[in-house]
Amino acid sequence: MSGEQTNVVVTRVIDASAEDIFRLLSNPERHHELDGSGMVVSDEKTDRISAVGDVFTMNMHNDKMGDYKTENHVTGFDPKKLIAWQTAPAGTEPKGWQWIWELQDLGPDSTEVTLTYDWSNVTDKETLKKVAFPMVSKDQLEESLNKLAAAVSGA
Repeated sequence: MSGEQTNVVVTRVIDASAEDIFRLLSNPERHHELDGSGMVVSDEKTDRISAVGDVFTMNMHNDKMGDYKTENHVTGFDPKKLIAWQTAPAGTEPKGWQWIWELQDLGPDSTEVTLTYDWSNVTDKETLKKVAFPMVSKDQLEESLNKLAAAVSGA
């Protein structure tokens, strides 16, 4: 093993129920409110995430790539506990990077939320040449948790 970093993980306790947090995370229409990187613009009118295999489309923007769309393939779904997806440029298959939200219920109004951005399964040499991982910093992920806390308190 080379010892290279292949993920970023942040954790925070949020004063809300796991059910309320999961309800927000499973609604792609609200994801732009949670994005600490500033790249998520809006949802492309996707239904609520309800199972592994669902795909939701997001409108994105960053300075390097301009405006683009991603298709997010749901790889993990356990109500009130886990939601995860692999992201791919629209019209392509995922190349191996994934977002994982894990919820640990600490009581009726308290949940430990862990957000993992993992690119350990990216093996395509062309992708590795084009994309500099991590594309999102630890500070930006922590900001996503801050934004989640603010959004769920106003939900």
